[in-house]
Amino acid sequence: MSDFQSLPPRRQEQLMAFNRLLTIMDELREQCPWDRKQTIDSLRHLTIEETYELSDAILNGDLGEVKKELGDIQLHLLFYARIASEKAPGDPDRFDMADVLHAISEKLIRRHPHIYGDANGQPVIAETEEQVKANWEQLKLKEGNKSVLGGVPASLPALVKAMRVQEKARGAGFDWEEKQQVWQKVEEEMQEFKQEFNTESNEAFDPEKAEGEFGDLLFSLVNYARFIKINPETALERTNKKFIRRFQYLEERARANGQQLKDMTLAEMDVYWNEAKTDVSDSL
Repeated sequence: MSDFQSLPPRRQEQLMAFNRLLTIMDELREQCPWDRKQTIDSLRHLTIEETYELSDAILNGDLGEVKKELGDIQLHLLFYARIASEKAPGDPDRFDMADVLHAISEKLIRRHPHIYGDANGQPVIAETEEQVKANWEQLKLKEGNKSVLGGVPASLPALVKAMRVQEKARGAGFDWEEKQQVWQKVEEEMQEFKQEFNTESNEAFDPEKAEGEFGDLLFSLVNYARFIKINPETALERTNKKFIRRFQYLEERARANGQQLKDMTLAEMDVYWNEAKTDVSDSL
């Protein structure tokens, strides 16, 4: 009996589905004018867009949409591997999907010595999430990373980047001990910002220094959120979505009453805004 036939039926179905998509990818690359034209560079912005669409589906709790977006991203992964496989034999940059999957499998085995043993086959103890993270960062340094922070992409959005560099620093043992300490830092940064940008005074302030202090304040708030296990990116995006829902409700109510926002007072708009806050759908 072959290895494939010895697998559980559902795993066989998964592999066949993956094979089907690989075959379709090959056919599209060879026969479709648009697909033939694509390069790794041309796909990059489309992949970013698909990733954000997946993020939206996750935040909306729409698992049907999550499934759809996962398919779109999987197609992109196959597309990159297919393009790379077209390089000349012997080219060091040439790889295909099998190379990608073998590489990530080997990395996962190396990075989980508490499951698979270390390079010498010896077991490694990691009984908590924090121990796993600490081991992960140390293994990355052994693999050639010069800095614990070296794996943080430079192009990450600033809020996400702040969270990631703080998480990685924690993995190296550089972190606060108590949440009260972190909150004291938030209050300290707030005071420093207020000194540079006094809201009770009309005196001119140094925009560059104020920006620096505001950045420090945001960084400390991200740190506190991380410490109490709140993802600041998710929190802010949920607030963005809530604001958008309420503002669009305001616009709809104004139009229904023959009004235009530019002609309304803030007090008039507040009536609709407060209605939006009590609307059942606003909490969804």
